[in-house]
Amino acid sequence: MELPLVVGVDGSDGSLAAVDWAVDEAARHGLPLRLVYASKWERYEGTVPSDSLERPSERVMAEHVVASAVERARRRNPDAKVTAEVVPEEAAAALLRAGRDASALVTGSRGHGELTGLLLGSVGLAVAARADGPVIVVRGDKAGLGSTHERIVLGAGEPETSGEAVRFAFREAEARGCTLDVVRAWRCPAHESADHPGLAADPAHRHEERASELLDSLLEEAVADHPGVRVRRSTVEGPARKVLLTRSAAADLVIVGARRRTGHVGLQLGRVAHTLLHHSDCPVAVVPRQA
Repeated sequence: MELPLVVGVDGSDGSLAAVDWAVDEAARHGLPLRLVYASKWERYEGTVPSDSLERPSERVMAEHVVASAVERARRRNPDAKVTAEVVPEEAAAALLRAGRDASALVTGSRGHGELTGLLLGSVGLAVAARADGPVIVVRGDKAGLGSTHERIVLGAGEPETSGEAVRFAFREAEARGCTLDVVRAWRCPAHESADHPGLAADPAHRHEERASELLDSLLEEAVADHPGVRVRRSTVEGPARKVLLTRSAAADLVIVGARRRTGHVGLQLGRVAHTLLHHSDCPVAVVPRQA
């Protein structure tokens, strides 16, 4: 049985964009779509007599939002297999639980009730930082949201955190029939050049070579498994978060790996993922290493 693509909905513009993106994504991969509205609406039930025909207004609103989202999904793709549910639970907790039986989680960049000017909503941030599986935060400009660039970007991190992200990126590029731009950023510590001013170019060359070797090692198996995917490899000097942010302006999706530390209860996002989730010009996929 194929696991569904789970989308968090709340009626906000951000969640509507997420539904549109997820409908197209589900069609690419032949996956069913599951829409989830989560809210602690049951706290109002105590104010309504048990024999009353009235239901809490928030529950009624939630069902309306979900019905509208289902209709929107089916208008976008009449063949979409869509199910939906309203869950009496905090949004982040409900989505994290739903994500355990999902191929991926999809959220908007900002939902209802978020502070004006907030770059990424608290729900999207919590889900991206804690989910066991891939999370896609749908954000960016019109071109990125519309998948018009026909290119996705993979930020090649360290081998211990990038394996799942590499496999995800190749599957995605194959499904889209687009170019996969794999980028490894590198930096030459200032002290290496300062210690040997006459050989300033040599330390930089060594770091670039190491970055290229890491790319070859990281991609070898995936390239063999997906021979039809067009791969463009590049090593770029500079901070990874800035390099990938620049590349996001000409991409339909940017993908980064993540590490989940056992027993760690706080947000588990590195600086690169954090920057992209707040500023990327296209949707961002955070793919954690499987335990």
